[in-house]
Amino acid sequence: MGLTILDYGAGNLKSLTNMLDLLEQDYIVTSEKDVIKKADRLIFPGVGHFGQFMNSLESKGLTEILVDSVNSGKPFLGICLGMQVLFEESEEAPGQKGLGIFPGKVVRFTEGKVPQIGWNKLKTTANNTVLIDEYVYFVHSYHVLPDNKDIVSAYSSYHIDFTASVEHENIISFQFHPERSGQVGYNIIKKWLEL
Repeated sequence: MGLTILDYGAGNLKSLTNMLDLLEQDYIVTSEKDVIKKADRLIFPGVGHFGQFMNSLESKGLTEILVDSVNSGKPFLGICLGMQVLFEESEEAPGQKGLGIFPGKVVRFTEGKVPQIGWNKLKTTANNTVLIDEYVYFVHSYHVLPDNKDIVSAYSSYHIDFTASVEHENIISFQFHPERSGQVGYNIIKKWLEL
């Protein structure tokens, strides 16, 4: 079924599909269970609210299917909120469970102007296959605190060092927006597609 982008009723779909068009990459944008099940690669784009995202997945009956898809070993890319929902919970929506793929939680920045909007430099770790220490574009009020720091593939800084990306087996996810990060973001998505 090729590359499939989850359409959950929000998300930065236009910027993402524009970049995939530039890369001459075929893709499907869908919220249909059967299509998601058959996907070879899956992208969770992300803009919005943690609770609304999870409620949207639950109302469409997609939660279990998405967990199964991520755990199946097929290549998965999460962007911004699409990374945050992989964790167990978020301060943005107390009491709302995330997908729980990774243990850990999502917390709000306590210093500086929130949301944090702008270009921040990545500091990659050894656990990284697609990133370089370059500037990328962030728009976020929350950041993840993974219980297992070994999954972190890059940090960045905004008053504190925060998790900018995670990587584990088939899962690669970014807090930043590669689709809005110019040539650097283009190269990152291209590398992911070539993995």
